[in-house]
Amino acid sequence: MRQLELRHIRAFVCVARQLHFARAADELGIAAPSLTRLIQEAERLVGARLFYRTKRSVALSAAGSAYLAEALAALDHLERAGQRAMLAERGELGRIEVGYVASAVYVGVLQKAVGGFRGTHPGVEVAIQEVPMDAVAGMLGDGLLDAAYIRPPMPLASGIQAVTVHRDRFVLALPASSPLATSASLRPAQLRDQCFALPEQESGTFEVARRGRFSPRLGPRPGTLAAVLACVSLGGNVAVVPHTLADCIALPGVAYRDIAGQPIASEIALAFRQYERAPAVKAFLRFARGVKNLG
Repeated sequence: MRQLELRHIRAFVCVARQLHFARAADELGIAAPSLTRLIQEAERLVGARLFYRTKRSVALSAAGSAYLAEALAALDHLERAGQRAMLAERGELGRIEVGYVASAVYVGVLQKAVGGFRGTHPGVEVAIQEVPMDAVAGMLGDGLLDAAYIRPPMPLASGIQAVTVHRDRFVLALPASSPLATSASLRPAQLRDQCFALPEQESGTFEVARRGRFSPRLGPRPGTLAAVLACVSLGGNVAVVPHTLADCIALPGVAYRDIAGQPIASEIALAFRQYERAPAVKAFLRFARGVKNLG
């Protein structure tokens, strides 16, 4: 069954506004006979007379008046649909999923990127979720995440890349009651007999052991840095953690001390799909890559 087309609706609305076929035809840029045929087709397809016409006047019928309100709403809806399509194409409309490892919230770049982007792109919904670091690559590849704040180094699947957005250094967290806490800084070799609580990013711990020329005695792996510090405070462990933590978390019984020698780098990176297509995601990545604290 043939349906009313957009050209019929526009012709009807124009005649309803002008109540004059010749003027409506001029506005539409078509010949008057062609306009007449469009209105006749519209009436046939609607199944009702839309206008009362004489040689001297044109008036809306009751059916025409009822139809006009819905036709105007339909045209307005189509116009808004076109506007939303353009916004989406420019990356100003949509939804993105941003993941982060817990320690990323302590450095501020995540808050600045998400908060700043929301301010400049109010039509884009930014959903955030904490994720285990070992799940990030798979979630990006499966489309469950569009971007993620991680602590390198970590293996990334083909098609996933990462850029550094924050640089820091590792320090030591140790029980405040420990004799080691009396020193302002500790040489890696002094930690030979300690039991290490491991955060998600283990690289700092193993670099300290490498420099101290010992195999680290590994204790609990509680996950988040806050939980690692709890192990230090309550369990007597030591832990190698980002320096930023010392400025953010003051836990009873925990002391932070520098690690002597060349600083051991601790970074936050933004991971994402290399060949991203979604305009809103690309807009976020452009914004977020500009929010950096590289020291």
